Amino acid sequence: MTDRRPGFHLVILVGGLIFGFGLAYSHMARPEVVLDFLQFDDLGLLFVMGGAAAVTGVVFTVATGVLDSAPLTGVEYVRRVKSFDRNVVVGGVVFGTGWGLSGICPGAAYASVGIGNWPILWAVAGMFIGAYAQGRLRSRITGSSAGPTAAD
Repeated sequence: MTDRRPGFHLVILVGGLIFGFGLAYSHMARPEVVLDFLQFDDLGLLFVMGGAAAVTGVVFTVATGVLDSAPLTGVEYVRRVKSFDRNVVVGGVVFGTGWGLSGICPGAAYASVGIGNWPILWAVAGMFIGAYAQGRLRSRITGSSAGPTAAD
């Protein structure tokens, strides 16, 4: 994603800082909390995700229905409709397996590093290697020398 508008990267940085702070403040950057949720011992993550989904839903609804403007980091507010196909199912299973094994999802993994959880760097490295391997596999299957695009 490239944009030449002034402050574009600053907006992304501030958004990431707010996201990371929220994850750390709610203790969702701690793998043991996430694993407790996945084992139905602590449903706090459900409330954090539900609250985030509610705020996002309201903002997106207002932005697409009332405001005639674009988001700070995009051209327009649009819904990206992705077909429910084999790739979605397989990707979801692989993602869920990795989440369950490591106890952390990608966004929370970076926040976990921020709170000093250095062993989580193994999971972060695994995410990068997995994404790279998937890109190489897709390139080989499609016969393309270029990796996946933003449209994928």
